[in-house]
Amino acid sequence: MLEISEIIQEKVAEHGRERKALLPILQSIVNLKNYIADKDMVQIAEALDISAADVYGTASFYSFLETEEKGKYVIRVCKSITCEMKGKHCVLKALEDTLKVKLGETTHDGLFSLEQANCLGLCDVGPAMLINEQPYTKLTPDSVHEIITEYRNKVK
Repeated sequence: MLEISEIIQEKVAEHGRERKALLPILQSIVNLKNYIADKDMVQIAEALDISAADVYGTASFYSFLETEEKGKYVIRVCKSITCEMKGKHCVLKALEDTLKVKLGETTHDGLFSLEQANCLGLCDVGPAMLINEQPYTKLTPDSVHEIITEYRNKVK
């Protein structure tokens, strides 16, 4: 597995030391470990010759760039008005009951984190969620339970 410093150097070689390299670096780190630690942001700042506050400001602005450690699987439930009208609340309740966590929390085993996203662009097939980058649509409380069971079985 690549080290954070190797990822940073790879992206700097690809994009240069300009600010335009910041987002690809942040995305690569999230792809590797699901979040960007403070020490990672300091390394990025040094590599791009910008302030760590600037890196943090960018990382914390985007909802898909996590600045706190998350579970192996990050579940993002769409909170658009369309998904809400199609039963998002029942789906979210089913997720909370199945995972035994509330929004913003991570399961005790570190497997799942439950989040919301403003819009996933899947309103026509809502309610919808993403688990990491895998979309799930036309959700029901029963389908949510089945999906979570499948993910749990993957790690056994």
